[in-house]
Amino acid sequence: MNLNELLAKAMERGASDLFLKSGRAPAMRVDGRVASTEFPEISPTELRDGLSELMTREQIAEFTAHHEMDLAFDVPGLCRVRANLYLERGRWAAVLRLVPFAIRSIEELNLPPALKSLTEHRQGLVLVTGPTGCGKSTTLAAMVDLINSSRRCNIITVEDPIEFVYEERQAIIGQREVHIDTESFTSALRHVVRQSPDVILIGEMRDQETMQVALQASETGHLVFSTVHTSSAAETLDRILAMYQPHERQAICSRLATALRGIVSQKLIPRADGTGRLPACEVLIATPTVTKLISEQRFGELHSVMAEDRFYGMQTFNQCLVELVRKGMISEEEAAYASPGRTELRQLLRHS
Repeated sequence: MNLNELLAKAMERGASDLFLKSGRAPAMRVDGRVASTEFPEISPTELRDGLSELMTREQIAEFTAHHEMDLAFDVPGLCRVRANLYLERGRWAAVLRLVPFAIRSIEELNLPPALKSLTEHRQGLVLVTGPTGCGKSTTLAAMVDLINSSRRCNIITVEDPIEFVYEERQAIIGQREVHIDTESFTSALRHVVRQSPDVILIGEMRDQETMQVALQASETGHLVFSTVHTSSAAETLDRILAMYQPHERQAICSRLATALRGIVSQKLIPRADGTGRLPACEVLIATPTVTKLISEQRFGELHSVMAEDRFYGMQTFNQCLVELVRKGMISEEEAAYASPGRTELRQLLRHS
């Protein structure tokens, strides 16, 4: 198994992931769909030996003990790779996520201009949400790199593992990887505010403790970015509240109303011309109306505010989908498939 050759072929085909399993040919995810390759099947010994070369002795020992391993590495001249190694029916297997070295801009990614305004805040909380593989890390990297290019500040990231590697421009950037540079998210975040950060990127909002640190940092003069695995702004707020006991939730809503600057929820939609995918985004901006609704736990009303108050750059998923269909960038069929409310989508398309 020549891993570099497989990765080069995956990059050439525009794949996001490379799948390696014993006893079958490698597969790739291209434009969201898994596709077979012409490579021969990989033997258990071949795969085990090839994947072992990616790990240190300590990592091999940990994998042997726990049968799971997350790691990242660079392939010079090609890409960065985020890998998850695991056992499948007692045999080694892996999924390798391909991460380009170049960080694309908000414009190049076809993201809403409102994301630029979110990077201009000096403190507060910005969340990027969506399912696995929807481009959350790519969107966050574009936003953080915009700050890196325009502001003299200190940016600290805590990730598991590190995906995009930033080249320092105006900013100083410290990237900390869990299990390599710090024992855990909890440990890193407990000390991060003592590292004089202006901007903090937390790879994922995993639990109540992480949320507490993020809120506290955003309330004390830091701009905090993170991700949540939710499909809409309202669901994101519901998920955060679910981390707390009922008697704590009103206080958390008040803190969120003060700290939150925006929520960007996204999905990747196949382009109409078949040349890849592009993001469809719901954007919530913390206007006075939004702040009031959050503080009063009236999350169900946020959709209508996003739909009606587009002056600040807010939009619903369906409004974004209609715009992409109108521009010929995606098909009506794909828009309907991705839509959270097809009846509303059909009505908007009729009046567009």
